[in-house]
Amino acid sequence: MNILFIVSDTFRRDNLGCYGGDKVETPHLDRFAKKCVIFDNCYANSFPTMPARADIFTGRYTYGYLGWAPLPPEEITLAHLLAQAGYLTKAVVDTPFFLRYGYGYDKGFVDFEWIIGQTCKAGDYTILSDVSRYRRFETDCFAPKTVMAAERWLERHRKQRFFLYVDTWDPHEPWDPPSWYIEKYYPDYDGKPILGGCYCHLSEVKERLGEDGLKEYLEKGRACYYGEVTLVDRWVGHLIETIEAMNLIDETAIIFTTDHGYYLGEHGYFGKAIQKTEKEGELPSLYRSPLYEEVAHIPLLMYVPGYKPRRTDSLVSLADLMPTILALAGVEIPERVQACSLKPILEGDDEGRNFVVTTWPIANVGERTRAIDMVERAIKEPQPSTITSGEWSMIYSCQGEPVELYNLPSDPKQKKNLFHDRRDIAEDLLQKFSSHLRDIGVDPRLLKSRLSF
Repeated sequence: MNILFIVSDTFRRDNLGCYGGDKVETPHLDRFAKKCVIFDNCYANSFPTMPARADIFTGRYTYGYLGWAPLPPEEITLAHLLAQAGYLTKAVVDTPFFLRYGYGYDKGFVDFEWIIGQTCKAGDYTILSDVSRYRRFETDCFAPKTVMAAERWLERHRKQRFFLYVDTWDPHEPWDPPSWYIEKYYPDYDGKPILGGCYCHLSEVKERLGEDGLKEYLEKGRACYYGEVTLVDRWVGHLIETIEAMNLIDETAIIFTTDHGYYLGEHGYFGKAIQKTEKEGELPSLYRSPLYEEVAHIPLLMYVPGYKPRRTDSLVSLADLMPTILALAGVEIPERVQACSLKPILEGDDEGRNFVVTTWPIANVGERTRAIDMVERAIKEPQPSTITSGEWSMIYSCQGEPVELYNLPSDPKQKKNLFHDRRDIAEDLLQKFSSHLRDIGVDPRLLKSRLSF
């Protein structure tokens, strides 16, 4: 069958009505979800943007050895294997990091189209401004441009067997959809978007803006994000409707997911990582940034012709999509792949994993990392990993650092840390985590400090 794989960056799970969301208008994806197998327990693996794509393309847990870095030449990618199997492989992306600086994430795509203009440096919107100053219509925004490019390609190649990968950076900041999308959630919107999250503790924003200023910041920031989500929903819906209009819906598998979520005030954060600049003019350094449910727990909708719509609570992760697509396409899964195909779950076997790991690239304090963009940043505090068993979620970084343990069924907002009450559970999750790191070949230098509390 044909395969349409859609990734929308920074798309919170609770944006969608099928996951209980009621704050954001997403009518197109909610309608699409009724045709899908809805995965209730899908988690990100490598965090953030490009590490997640590396997992998607390779079916490997690249947080153990790669991080935010160019795709190594020896990696075997999903697109490469599908191209070898006779698929016409195409990617349309506006996420800005696939090709820049020789990153090579176009490997295996016969055709790769990059919609340029999304910014790539924190706080530097020069590139974006150069593009957005010429906007006149909604169709000049990134999500519409990316979708329309994909649709034009489909018009030319709809009769060929295809793998079409569509990657839109929206609703990643900066949030600048047409103002009417934001006005749905903030009627007094002044036309000035919040360009991005504070990427720090809300207490610091309160100190800078005061109580009333913080309240306004949160209300406006959420509205800007919600507006961007609704824009994405409209245009992803347009792409799916195009598949239907071309009479391809009965022969095309469609996958919708994201790389991670985003904090909108939960746990005292607005953003996805804690960055601080120690000296004026320097790049921010990275500080402890836990990956709670709002970031780690992600949406996954899969429509596959011949499979009945339903929900599954099987515990799965983002890297599993690579072997799943190969299995659906009838392509042999290489031994090098570390993740597992979800095809048995699609067929009704709800036996998922017993734990998943969501994490920053594994690194030690004092090292430098390209964990947000291609610029090196100093790691000032250990970056925690999240180990989720379905019932339990543990946030752990390394020996001697704080540990958090939550029972998700009784405490989905992760407010009551049970580490000291249920240390037995934490010990079991730590054993699973350290064994997993050893199994995937993590450098012993990095493993050494991750064997105990």
